[in-house]
Amino acid sequence: MTSRAPRSVRLLAAAVLAGVLSGAHVAAQAIQYERPVQVAPQQETIGGGYVTPDVQRPRPREYWLQVADVGLLAVAMALAVWFVIERRSRAWTLTLTAASLAYFGFYRQGCICPIGSIQNVAVALTDSTYSIPMVVTAVFFMPLVVALFVGRAFCGSVCPLGAMQELVVLKPIQVPRRLDNALGLLKYVYLALAIGLAIRPEIARDFVICRFDPFVGFFRREGFAHMMAIGAGFLVLGTVVGRPYCRYLCPYGGLLSWCSRLATRGVTITPAKELDCGLCAKACPYGAIDRMRAVRKECLYCARCYASCPCEATPGVAV
Repeated sequence: MTSRAPRSVRLLAAAVLAGVLSGAHVAAQAIQYERPVQVAPQQETIGGGYVTPDVQRPRPREYWLQVADVGLLAVAMALAVWFVIERRSRAWTLTLTAASLAYFGFYRQGCICPIGSIQNVAVALTDSTYSIPMVVTAVFFMPLVVALFVGRAFCGSVCPLGAMQELVVLKPIQVPRRLDNALGLLKYVYLALAIGLAIRPEIARDFVICRFDPFVGFFRREGFAHMMAIGAGFLVLGTVVGRPYCRYLCPYGGLLSWCSRLATRGVTITPAKELDCGLCAKACPYGAIDRMRAVRKECLYCARCYASCPCEATPGVAV
């Protein structure tokens, strides 16, 4: 049975997150992207009296729209929690998954996503000259706070990277537990590597999470051929191995896993009656059910266990 963390531990974890958030808040300010004039067309080659401007400034998304995106992210996570914990519905969860993929993925082109912001926050906390917008700070911390109390709701049906993989799972196989645990360590190695490369001196700084995002090319309908091929490879593999990127490489998934260990609520299987039939474990493509209990640090909020459970459709059983 999944143990619950003492309230004092959860409060301490929340205080740590609040402290980190405060540090990021000090470094955060509304900034606009600027690129050096050297990458723009040069006046010597254009001719005709053309004068190169000092700075090239792309038109930024209006601030109220950025705030609206944060609000939509919060609403989506609230719906994910409600559909899974209260409604216990696979159908509604799938609907939200498709909607999140459409909006956060293809419409917003993967920009409202806390995964890459790991590096921005790390740099802001270690470099006093580096600033990030408050919108980025909010997007980074909200899913972590939610995970601290109710588990990985963001992963389930809100994250566009997870949503794309969720919708291609066809005939998943069960990865052996030892292999699954070993592969799961890769995301922590990637997390440490990404932070280490991000907090180097500015001239050597490298944001590898964004540079090697395997799915953003699909969202933007353009990208490097090798990254598109890697993304396609993950999707093909994902038809038989549930969400390989989420489970084994996503660095933000590692952070969410840590936070969800302290969650007081999450997916519960047949809370009013025990069958121990094993149907839920067979239905879970993510290896997140152990001894007929959902393992909160691994549970991705897909609600497949509910769809497979005979108790969910049995009158008189409290669900």
